[in-house]
Amino acid sequence: MRDRARILVVDDVADNVEILRMRLGSLGYEVLVAEDGEQALTMTREKRPDLILLDIMMPKLDGIEVVKRLKSDRTLPFIPVILVTAKANPKDVVAGLDAGGDDYLTKPVEHAALVARVRAMLRIKALHDEVQDLNRGLEARVRDQVEELQRVGRLRRFLAPQLAQAIVSAGDESALQQQHRREVVALFCDLRGFTPFSEIAEPEDVMEVLSEYHAAVGPLIYKYEGTLERFLGDGMMVLFNDPLPCPDAPQRAARMAIEMRDAVAHLAPAWKRKGHLLGFGIGLAQGYATMGTIGFLDRFEYTAIGAVINLAARLCADAEDRQILTNSRLAAALGDAVEIDELGERMLRGMSRPVLVVNLRALRPSPSTSEQ
Repeated sequence: MRDRARILVVDDVADNVEILRMRLGSLGYEVLVAEDGEQALTMTREKRPDLILLDIMMPKLDGIEVVKRLKSDRTLPFIPVILVTAKANPKDVVAGLDAGGDDYLTKPVEHAALVARVRAMLRIKALHDEVQDLNRGLEARVRDQVEELQRVGRLRRFLAPQLAQAIVSAGDESALQQQHRREVVALFCDLRGFTPFSEIAEPEDVMEVLSEYHAAVGPLIYKYEGTLERFLGDGMMVLFNDPLPCPDAPQRAARMAIEMRDAVAHLAPAWKRKGHLLGFGIGLAQGYATMGTIGFLDRFEYTAIGAVINLAARLCADAEDRQILTNSRLAAALGDAVEIDELGERMLRGMSRPVLVVNLRALRPSPSTSEQ
């Protein structure tokens, strides 16, 4: 911002220019001079004055044509123009104001009128600039908010809303963009008997079942702040402890799995009355995996690769209706928090060695709960 206002005086008569220069200079303004319309256009674009005093009657380009060009130039900021005419010719005044002039003075210019008009136009200029600054700030904030909403929208494809917001607020999405290795709890779940059901059921019935199923289990992923790595039809994969650390990942995964099982159990009787014989199974496993994005062009997905993912998927495939199968490692991490059934070693499809399988039956009441 300049220390003093800059005023461009445009007149082809040297005496008129000198009078205006002296009067405006005595008031503390910086005064620039242009001798014709073309020079006025050039100086305006180069010097960006705060106000222009523009004579109407000039050779080459008259003042009316100059103001038309100034006001139509979108590269210029708002610059008020006071038209100066040698006589009070209504036609000139009307034409000049209609072309975009903001005020006018008649020659000989009275000092008091000059001071009043100049100060008024500079106040308007200052207010306009202030509004423009506010608008630019508002536009920047709106742009930032739109970008944040877009980032949150992308993250919410696989993260609970609160986790997506936390990552965006922190301004660090590197965990999603760079490959990294981390211990996670992986959960797979799907409906038992869904494939034969979908082969014989009407498409509308299949869609109705899926809608009810997703509405029942989907909010639980958000509730326990899991990462929805993928879902396809009736199958879902959820991760815990990535991309944000989760110190109680085993406990969260177990509580979510039991709530999912119970939620689907409430749907099963209504499905059965309609002839839909569907169950629900879950597989849980804890171990290390490598996380990162995979894909091509503008189609990328966040995913996890590792033996723990395969194990959770195989446990899910082996689970019967209402079973939550896990491995001994996760069961040990849960300790006394859950009631379990030890099912012994099983050869799971695609696994080279038998796995000691455990069924999570229920949560044990916490000491504080049982005392109440």
